[in-house]
Amino acid sequence: MITKVTASLGIEKYYTEVIAGAHKIITDEPAEKGGGNKGLNPFELLASALASCTATTLRMYSDRKGWPIPMIHVEVELENFPQTQTAQFCRTIDFGTFELSEEIKARLATIADACPVHKLLTNTIEISTKIS
Repeated sequence: MITKVTASLGIEKYYTEVIAGAHKIITDEPAEKGGGNKGLNPFELLASALASCTATTLRMYSDRKGWPIPMIHVEVELENFPQTQTAQFCRTIDFGTFELSEEIKARLATIADACPVHKLLTNTIEISTKIS
């Protein structure tokens, strides 16, 4: 599967329009970095991809199993360590007041790790660049 996204940046510092198919979002940098803080910064966007994919994957699985989980809340913290060229994602999953057995919690943790974005981020990633 190929996903195509286009990002366009004009003269307004760091205000970027990102288009994917029929959808558009805005990314920006916080004011302290010279941006207008009008949208997610790229790191927030990356963490959002993991959080939303995890929630969606867990919803699909729980629905297929017939588990009536009313709310799935996923929080992702991303910490970047440029000096060591590493990053750490810390993902916390909460099901609110819905009671789950330890067995189901363990299964859901395994399913969370199987979300497509998690798999992508834990694989070897190659980036090629073409300048036209």
